[in-house]
Formats: sequence, structure tokens, C-alpha cells
Amino acid sequence: MSSDRRRSTRHHGIRTRIAGGSLLIAVVVSLFAGLAINAQLERIVRDGTVQALRSDGAQYVFALQARPDDPLQGPGLGTRIAVIAPDGSIPVFSLPTTLAAQLPALAATREVTTVDAGPATYILLSQPVTVGGDTWYVIAGRDEAEETTVLVQMRLLLVGSFALLVLGVAAGGWILTTVSLRPVTRLRVSAQSLSERSTDEVLPVGRADDEIAQLAITLNDLIERLRASADRERQLVSDASHELRTPLAILRTQLELARLEDSSREQLLADIEGAERSATRLSALVTSLLELSRIEAATPEERTTAATLDADVLEAVERARFRVASDDALAGIEVEYVSAVAGSGPGDGAAVYAVRADDVGRVVDNLTGNALQAFADRGGAPRRVSVMLDDDGGQLTLRVSDNAGGLDPDFEPRALERFSRSDKTRSSGHGSGLGLAIVAAIARNAGGAIVLHNRPGHGLEVVVTLPAASALSVDPA
Repeated sequence: MSSDRRRSTRHHGIRTRIAGGSLLIAVVVSLFAGLAINAQLERIVRDGTVQALRSDGAQYVFALQARPDDPLQGPGLGTRIAVIAPDGSIPVFSLPTTLAAQLPALAATREVTTVDAGPATYILLSQPVTVGGDTWYVIAGRDEAEETTVLVQMRLLLVGSFALLVLGVAAGGWILTTVSLRPVTRLRVSAQSLSERSTDEVLPVGRADDEIAQLAITLNDLIERLRASADRERQLVSDASHELRTPLAILRTQLELARLEDSSREQLLADIEGAERSATRLSALVTSLLELSRIEAATPEERTTAATLDADVLEAVERARFRVASDDALAGIEVEYVSAVAGSGPGDGAAVYAVRADDVGRVVDNLTGNALQAFADRGGAPRRVSVMLDDDGGQLTLRVSDNAGGLDPDFEPRALERFSRSDKTRSSGHGSGLGLAIVAAIARNAGGAIVLHNRPGHGLEVVVTLPAASALSVDPA
């Protein structure tokens, strides 16, 4: 029961907070608005009282001005009036008797005055009237309780109106929040459903182009990337298991043969050498797998200048040349390097790229290694591997070309896939099928691209382009 209550509280937490916040804001606004309106009401009611007092005394003011010699008549029922003659006499008096002694002082104020008259409080207005050079005073009064009664009624109406307004704001906030959170609830239910079962579905996107729809689109992009990453991991595990199974089986067989007692010394050495080759291949395969995993999981945070990349490419070319010089099967292969990085102008080597220098060296190692292996399998002359690096300040272009016969047209569409090898390479036992996949991953991770220009029977040119880091910061896509 308590668990259900906690779930219900969490489910309605946002609605409660928004509705409560709306209620609090409405109360605060209503309080300040009520104080301001109450001040205006008091002023309006007091102005009304003053106008009523002027109206009460108007008949005497008119009578004194129009017919000064006529005797003054008494006031009507409920009218509180006092008229003070110039000689101090009071021909008309209907105010409370407790105010009689204060009349001369009240007349001299010539403004609205509030005075206590026993159990009641009166509001008085004194109006001077000049008749034949003498000054008369007409003092009108009203019980303050009448004004208070009107104010109380208006304040009750004001409080009731604001109370209904506050409740309406709270109810409106609750309803609007409920309606607004309905798509979020659908997203949560859909996300829970997607997490509980394997499916290609995505989160529903509302028809309205609002923040929630944009959130759903962003989450769907995230889901697609996570699924693609999970698919790559599963495929990597599957491919790695398949590729590792054969060399491990061979290595185990070789070790078992080497353990046999009737094996000759020559046979034992041959089995050990074979096991060593299998172990070397396994080590290279595992290293390539780890390298590929690192590259795919990395983010392009490191920045390297074109001049540094140029130096690292030259080192990779020197490694290829050393391999040619130390392997008789590769004798006669020329490895040339042409750099257009150094110099003045846009491509002066100062441009910065989002790639590690050793990763670019790894690209050259893999591409030149593939070319040299193709020459070793094919033979022929003349044999040349050409490496070119160009920097125009906004893009780095690396070209590695050879005349080793190119790729099999049937294999070309799969050349960049992991563990993808041509029939000739697979039968020869060379390579792991990760070289071009690593090159593609490095280029993709740096925001670049790789293009294969295959010329079957003649050669292959691989072009890797990397955009400058400034271009990536402006347009990450």
C-alpha cells in the first residue's frame, strides 16, 4: 500500500508542484492586488462620502447666498447639519450634542474631519459661505459606520472574487499540467515497453511541434545510436569469435602434435614455429580489435596540427620502406611520399584537425601494408606505392595508391566492413580483415570520410579526407 502511495506521489509530483506554485503565485499576486484595490476602494468611498456631505449642505449654502434675509429651515430626517452665523450663534443644529462645543474649531478647519461623538464617530465637512462681507459656516456630518458598512461589503466581494480567482488558477494549473504531461506519460510508458522487450520501435512523436515532440525526436536519435552501437558490439563479438576460433584451434592442434613423444626434433621445431605464427596472428588480431574498439568509442577531443600529422605520415612511410628493404618478397617496390603541407598560404601546416597523430600514422600503416601484401601475393613490375598528403587549411587529404591490381569487384562493396577479406587473402592466411575498417573508423571519428577508387587489374587508390577542427565546431554534422 505504501509503495503504491509513493508511486502515486511521484507520478503526481510535477502536477502538484506546478499547481501548488500557481496557487502560491496567485495568492501573492492577489494579496498585493487586494491591498492596492482596497486603498482605491477606501479613496472612492471617502470621495463618495465627501460628495454626499457637500450635497447635504448644498441647500443651506444656496439659501444663504440666494436669500440671506430669509430664516433657515431645519434639515430633513437623518440629515446632520450645523450652521454657524458670523456672530457665533447656531440657527440650525442637528449634529450630536457632544459636538456643539467643538463647532467653532471644526468650522475653522475647512476640510474633512473625523471626530468622536460619544459612541459613534462622525465625518464632518465645513463649507464657508460669505454673505454681505460676513462669513457663515455650513458643517455637514455623517456617521462613519455608513462608510464602514459599504467598505465591508465591497471588501467581502473583493475577497470572494480573489478567492475564486486563486482557486481557478490552481485548478487551471492542475488541468493544464495534466494535459501537458499526457505526452510525457505516453513517452514514459513507451520507453518502459521498449526497455522490457527487444523491438525496432521508437518513442511516439506528437503531431504538435513543441518541446515534448523535440524531446521525443532527440530520444529517438539516442535510441537509434544506442541500438546501432549495440548491434556493432554484437557483430564485433560474433565476428571476433568466428575469427578467433580457427587460429585457436590450429594453435591447439599444433601444441598437441608437439607434445607427442614420437615426434622428431625437426617436426617438433616445425610445430613450435607454426604455433608461434598462430600466436602472432592471434596477438595481431586482438591488438587490432582493441584498437578498433578504442577508436569507435573515442570522441574527437585531441587536436593536432597539419605539420605534426605530416611528420607522423612520413614516419609511417619510412616504416613501409624499412619493411620493403627487410623482406625479399617485397624487393623492388618503391614507396614514395609527396607532401603539400609545408609552405606559405592556407596550407602552411598550422591548421588543426580533430585526430591523433598516431591514428593518422596507423591509417598509413594499414593502407601501405595492404598495398605491400597485394604486391607480395601478385608480383609483377614495376611496383610502386604512392602516399600524398595535402592541406588547404580547411581540409586534410591523404591519398595512398598502388598498381597492385586493385580489389576484386565482388569484394569492393564489403571492403570497409570488419573481418572482411577477399577470397585470395583469406586463402593465403594473411590479414585479419580489420585494416580498412580501422581506417574508416578513424576517418569517421574525426568527422571525415574514406573513398575507394578501385581499378581492377591495375591498382587501388584510397582517399581519406578530414575537415579542420574549426569546421567541426561550426557544423558538428
